[in-house]
Amino acid sequence: MSASELNDAIDDTNFPQAHILSRGRNNSVCSTSSTSGTSSLADPRVVPAHEETCSSAGLGMGATAAALTSDEIVPTVPNRPRLILKSTTSIPENNDGTQPLTPMTPRTSATPGHENCTFHHDLELDHKPPTREALLPDMARSYRLLLGGLGENPDRQGLIKTPERAAKAMLYFTKGYDQNLEDVLNGAVFDEDHDEMVVVKDIEMFSMCEHHLVPFYGKVSIGYLPCNKILGLSKLARIVEIFSRRLQVQERLTKQIAVAVTQAVQPAGVAVVVEGVHMCMVMRGVQKINSKTVTSTMLGVFRDDPKTREEFLNLVNSK
Repeated sequence: MSASELNDAIDDTNFPQAHILSRGRNNSVCSTSSTSGTSSLADPRVVPAHEETCSSAGLGMGATAAALTSDEIVPTVPNRPRLILKSTTSIPENNDGTQPLTPMTPRTSATPGHENCTFHHDLELDHKPPTREALLPDMARSYRLLLGGLGENPDRQGLIKTPERAAKAMLYFTKGYDQNLEDVLNGAVFDEDHDEMVVVKDIEMFSMCEHHLVPFYGKVSIGYLPCNKILGLSKLARIVEIFSRRLQVQERLTKQIAVAVTQAVQPAGVAVVVEGVHMCMVMRGVQKINSKTVTSTMLGVFRDDPKTREEFLNLVNSK
């Protein structure tokens, strides 16, 4: 799945929205399917046609019970509903009845003023250059104009190579636009009979405020309740990198991480807490150097069950 398809699945105007997420309490439960963990990324809108249960122990229950003695105790694990993302929008068709290869977005190259565009990130336009390095010359020229606009001499010794350096730095700060969930996971989704909470906390995060183009940084804590599939631990940190290395707002970043984990392993629930320091509040504006912003997204059982949510928050806040 491309980054643009993932972003299209997210309604940032009013989240979290109940209609985006189907927790499947009545029609979907964990499956013991042995298919690859990344196969579900091909189309998150596809929901299994036949309901399956977390354990095959429910089949032939009567015969199993008869074979047990009074000394034998078989632990029972309650079925947890699997968290499934549903798309609420459809992709318009072309004149020939086929769907476009890329999602339609608010502006295209046919929009007045954008006819000669070679690149805009996936939240704005549906076209990209062959490589991001192809952007360096134009970006360097823009930085040179910026230096001149500030009253500096771009040709003095200390600034001669600054436009090129700044262009390369900006490409690195926004490298998440070139990454997508399926490539980052790289098959690191494993079948495992584990249904207890998994938490990775204090993942370092660096991002760029899309309002002022200055950094914000902090830490991310992610928890999820597996449903017969677990995710390689390092992949949680890589998911953070995908979405933090873009022009962002912290609220959207938090939800995008939660949605990505949901798409990766379809757990019973996902919880994400982000704590950030925004330089747009520290070095400009109100200049409150000790202020921190905390955002959270709770999906599935983390939203529905206060005890599960409390357990996660206690683990995150513990030293």
